[in-house]
Amino acid sequence: MIAMLKNGLFPTAISWRPLVWATALLLLLAVVDRPLHQFSTFLVPPFAATLSILLYLPQQPVAQPLPVIIGSTLTSALGTGLALFLHGPIAAVAVAAGLLWLLPRVGLYHPPAIALAMYPLLLKPGPWFPIAVVLPFTLVAVLSHLFLSRRVPDWPLYPRKTPEDAASAE
Repeated sequence: MIAMLKNGLFPTAISWRPLVWATALLLLLAVVDRPLHQFSTFLVPPFAATLSILLYLPQQPVAQPLPVIIGSTLTSALGTGLALFLHGPIAAVAVAAGLLWLLPRVGLYHPPAIALAMYPLLLKPGPWFPIAVVLPFTLVAVLSHLFLSRRVPDWPLYPRKTPEDAASAE
């Protein structure tokens, strides 16, 4: 495992620029969260986890655009919908267990997405949480990461190159 870390398969160090990007996105959420808190919660812990996955595991399936954007949005919508009828830790655990089984099978496994499904069942961020908070955040995170990975030196390459991409580039 240590050899895998050292050979760059799982980078343990990144340049300062991506760290500033991640910090800026989280600070933006913190600034928005305060005045709009009665509408929904904007700064949620799974977003920091998403950013760390994008930065440190950009080539892994869990960091790819579809699991991050679609997986996170759909699971938070599921949790929000269920929160209309259920609430509490038992409901959150049941949803998490189901998603742990389902998401890898449909190609949308993104660990913070499971947390985003649990979040409305535990804290009730409001009915617009998936559309007003999760979807915009994941779109901004993925699209800005994609853009910056092509423009900024030393930025982690994103998204993963498939064998078809490599063949078409030749």
